[in-house]
Amino acid sequence: MTHRIYYTEPFTATFTATVASSVPVDGRAHVTLDTTAFYPTSGGQPFDTGTLGGRRVLDVVDGDDGVITHVVDGPLEPGHEVTGVVDWPRRFDHMQQHTGQHVLSAAFERTCAARTASFHLGTTTCTIDLAREVTPAEIASAEALASQVVCEDRPVQVRFASETEAAALPLRKEPARGGTLRLVDVKDFDLSACGGTHVSQTGQIGLIAVSGWERFKGGSRVAFVCGRRALVSHRHFRDVVTGLVRQLTVAQDELGPAVERMQAEARTHLKTIRQLREAAAEQDAAALISAGEDVGGFRRVLVTRTGWDVAALKTLATAIAARPGCVAVVAGDDTPVSLVVVRAADVAFDAGAWMKQITGVLGGRGGGRSESAQGGVTATLEQVLAFARDSVR
Repeated sequence: MTHRIYYTEPFTATFTATVASSVPVDGRAHVTLDTTAFYPTSGGQPFDTGTLGGRRVLDVVDGDDGVITHVVDGPLEPGHEVTGVVDWPRRFDHMQQHTGQHVLSAAFERTCAARTASFHLGTTTCTIDLAREVTPAEIASAEALASQVVCEDRPVQVRFASETEAAALPLRKEPARGGTLRLVDVKDFDLSACGGTHVSQTGQIGLIAVSGWERFKGGSRVAFVCGRRALVSHRHFRDVVTGLVRQLTVAQDELGPAVERMQAEARTHLKTIRQLREAAAEQDAAALISAGEDVGGFRRVLVTRTGWDVAALKTLATAIAARPGCVAVVAGDDTPVSLVVVRAADVAFDAGAWMKQITGVLGGRGGGRSESAQGGVTATLEQVLAFARDSVR
């Protein structure tokens, strides 16, 4: 069993240890030590990185036997003493986020009785999954209480308790394992069984800020950032808001109404464009049909348009197929080639089946009904048109 320095001394970033084993695996070495300060992936918290005996630590794995395996980029000599150096910025960031999670989860329980079901510590943000849906007001209340606890700079202590002793303590959640438990105690606020790394005072967490939330599996998934991550997040939002204020030439408080006005104007413009497109398609249809070709049973109209989106292609194809006896195949010039095929009601041609045929032969995806289909073909425009001339008849 590996002695875990991080259990009682999470601020230790440099240590010495004896190599117990070093096994080559796929160009790397799986190394075990008699003692380590490297935290393995566990409890929603990622592993530490750094160096071990000058080798880069690529992964840290906690085995079922209590032995921690360090995956490094080269072999180490068993029996030799090596120096381990934990990547401190990464470790301290994880300490801030994990302790912040304890405080925020306890705040949700205290303010609105919302229990934390799970926790994930990501590279840029963290999430807690709450067992029930919470309102924006409840989120704001929990966030405010968590920030108050940070400002009070409460001690964060680690202690150990037997399973029997722990059963008599007011733990925030039921322990996931038995035996001797490691307890993280945020003074007079939260007591939880946890094997992760934590700061020693809540003030070291820095700002706790909720960055978003969504419904998730009958509850709420709340994203948050702490410490330096909160500063980075604030800078990002500040730069985005500043850019929008400059582009829209409005005050910050007027951004919402300004965007609503732009959306309303965009809807009006899109409606006008659609009407103009339909009118133009009606005018073009007669000329395009005249240039089409009778292929036995119907008139085939092959059309290409440069820079048109699928909606515009479909409008034109529909206008052509509104005339009796016509089948319109309209293609764009993008990659993959956007393709729309529409037939008149009196034509015995299956557009959906043909779209499956062309995408099956030339590649791509598409489908539709007998009267109309669309898709994207991963071939050149020339190949698409050649296939249509040979098969749409």
